[in-house]
Amino acid sequence: MAKTFVGIGFGPIQSGLFLLEALESGNFERLVVAEIVPEVVASVRRGGGSYWINVAEAGGLRSHQVAGLEIYNPLDADDEAQLVAAIASADEIATALPSVEFYDRGTPSPARLLASGFRRKLLHRELPSTVVYAAENDNHAAELLRDAVRAQLDPAERLRLDDRVQVVNTVIGKMSGVVSDPLLVERDSLVPFIEEGHQAVLVEEFNRILINRITLDGFERGIEVFQEKSDLLPFEEAKLYGHNAAHALMGYLANRRHVTYMHEVSSSDLLRFVEQAFLEESGGALCRRHAGVDLLFTMSGWAEYVDDLLTRMINPYLRDRVDRVIRDPRRKLGWNDRLIGTMHLALEQKLESRRYALGAAAAVELLLATEPNQSVTKLLDSIWGSSESRVDQHAIVGQMEKAREELRDFT
Repeated sequence: MAKTFVGIGFGPIQSGLFLLEALESGNFERLVVAEIVPEVVASVRRGGGSYWINVAEAGGLRSHQVAGLEIYNPLDADDEAQLVAAIASADEIATALPSVEFYDRGTPSPARLLASGFRRKLLHRELPSTVVYAAENDNHAAELLRDAVRAQLDPAERLRLDDRVQVVNTVIGKMSGVVSDPLLVERDSLVPFIEEGHQAVLVEEFNRILINRITLDGFERGIEVFQEKSDLLPFEEAKLYGHNAAHALMGYLANRRHVTYMHEVSSSDLLRFVEQAFLEESGGALCRRHAGVDLLFTMSGWAEYVDDLLTRMINPYLRDRVDRVIRDPRRKLGWNDRLIGTMHLALEQKLESRRYALGAAAAVELLLATEPNQSVTKLLDSIWGSSESRVDQHAIVGQMEKAREELRDFT
């Protein structure tokens, strides 16, 4: 039977990863996407169901056209009906929304759309079972999406749902973004996302995406390149406390040196500094915590991971701006987020994290410039709240205060 793929949300991850991989697999007869911006819907339809993605490879840029896409606006009643029918017949679905908070937003919400399609699937045994990839940046996105969908169903439907539908978490280490400045789009010879549009989607070539192991009886994935893991948590932590932490560290310290693009770090001592943090602080803590889980969590496996990621982070064709990497410092200083989370993970493993302390101090300095008349302790209390260990908080604040002194010489 020919397969159907449905995407909910039409940002860079959906358009430049899921839909692109579904197309290139050759295993799907139908590609369908939900999008609520009328101008985007109209433009894709005028182009015969096509849009463009720019892919940053190791040796240059490649522009790729995705064609034959069916696009529907769920805010339109006729389009909503078409989407529900597509969801009912879908083999694979991906949600790629701004956050898990969007599962229940809108009329209809993504959860209601999915529930309506799954209700029809439960009534017709000839319709295929479905895997849903939850691509929102949350370690429990799959569970939250599943609960949101189940809340829309009656008790009898809930009992039968797990036999036909599996929602899986994802670890997506793919760098992507939207280039909004028309001058940059023209300068870098990027192809605009849609016909007559001024923005371009730019993604890296990387497609080694990790997902939960599929347990649906007899299910065969159409997107074959994804890698299944029995337990995703260690790999989610590797992304957050390795990839994301090192990326943020590089960004905040590059900003101190007035660097514009991440690839400009390639010829500086800063790259070696970040590499050491990635290897010794992230790697040291994670390899202790997850020893024996996978080859990744060995010093040789981690070194390969670091080498690959640093090469990708400074790919000049990705044109990754430092100001994009360092945006939203309050979130990135969260207790369980990339910088502070890596520091208290290191504390748990009896390791120092002085390099990440320097990155966290740089993020704090950035915040203090916009939120004056605050002490570091007061600022961090407002971010962390009072639910975390006061002993660990005191130790981390002490490391950061020391790092602030060192930061003055980091130019």
